[in-house]
Amino acid sequence: MSQATLSPSPLPRRHRGFLAVVFGLLLALTAPGAAAFAQTTADPSYETTVSWSVRPADTAQGTGRPNFAYELTPGGTVGDALIVTNRSVDPIDLGVYAADGFLTADGTLDILAGGEPSTELGSWVDIDVPQLALASGETVEIPFTVAVPADASPGDYAAGVVASMLVTGDDGTITERRLGSRIHLRVLGDLAPALSVTNVAVDYHGTANPIAGGAATVTYTLVNDGNTRLSPDVNVSVAGPFGWAPVTAAEEVPDLLPRSSIERTVELASVPPLALLTAEVTATSTVVSPGITTDAVLPEPLVSNGSAATAAVPWTVLAILLVIAALVYWRIRAHKSAKAQHQRAIDEAVAAAKAELATPETTDGTAPVPAGSGATPGSP
Repeated sequence: MSQATLSPSPLPRRHRGFLAVVFGLLLALTAPGAAAFAQTTADPSYETTVSWSVRPADTAQGTGRPNFAYELTPGGTVGDALIVTNRSVDPIDLGVYAADGFLTADGTLDILAGGEPSTELGSWVDIDVPQLALASGETVEIPFTVAVPADASPGDYAAGVVASMLVTGDDGTITERRLGSRIHLRVLGDLAPALSVTNVAVDYHGTANPIAGGAATVTYTLVNDGNTRLSPDVNVSVAGPFGWAPVTAAEEVPDLLPRSSIERTVELASVPPLALLTAEVTATSTVVSPGITTDAVLPEPLVSNGSAATAAVPWTVLAILLVIAALVYWRIRAHKSAKAQHQRAIDEAVAAAKAELATPETTDGTAPVPAGSGATPGSP
């Protein structure tokens, strides 16, 4: 059994988008045994006066159920009921309706806001009593019928049936408070599960300590291209060239409705900078049972892959190597310069010695007279 509590929050009167739902329809697909919807923090002053709960009734379709689940053929129908209890000290008025389910950005199953037109399962649910006036402590059973169109496509569908209250604030804004149970339906026929891994990207953030490694951020998108609800198990890995030094992480991903997608981000630590980093995303998905006892044989698990690469430059190591290279270069240049200077000194000394030997002096200090000049030594 789930219980609702209320707190006012502003919402424009004509708002058609996401409602500020205190008991947001958190139809957690990843927890099939959990209650259908969760609630957010409520104003304590309101909580003591306005509160109600809902749960699936015990019917021929099952007892003690956390939610509603059916398998029907195209054109098939099934009857069921929702139990609503007023847990407030005062009477309350509630509306009851069903609406199509969809996945939010974080993978939570929600349903369309009241007044938003449903086109699939939500529109196939007919509520016998769409408006309730409940005395304090009163419990009522609200019958409803699910009628699948004869031309409905095989596959899985999701919706929710809720008890809702519209609260008008002092400034005239309207807030919808709602609480309900999710509905999962499988229309029998050919099941065609399909999952793809797209938009894989990896980014590397190095550190000053090359031994400790850096962090790799991997983003990817899972797309359910088939007609069944899928439960993916995802493994994300990053590695250097030739698969060196792999780092892996297992990723928990919510169930995916048909024709839905979800973007995920995974952080991996202690990734060594090996110049080139390759990220691999492998998703192994299984078809989710509709939640009822069935002898149907489910399709084999699917395996989908995606990859991306980025530079993982060890800047600290590179800087050290550059400094070492600069020092070695300077040392070699200095050695060559000193050697060249030494050689020049030797060459200059040799040249001077040769010049001195080439011009010998006479005993009286005068320069020698070249042969054949006709002059005698010492003559003017």
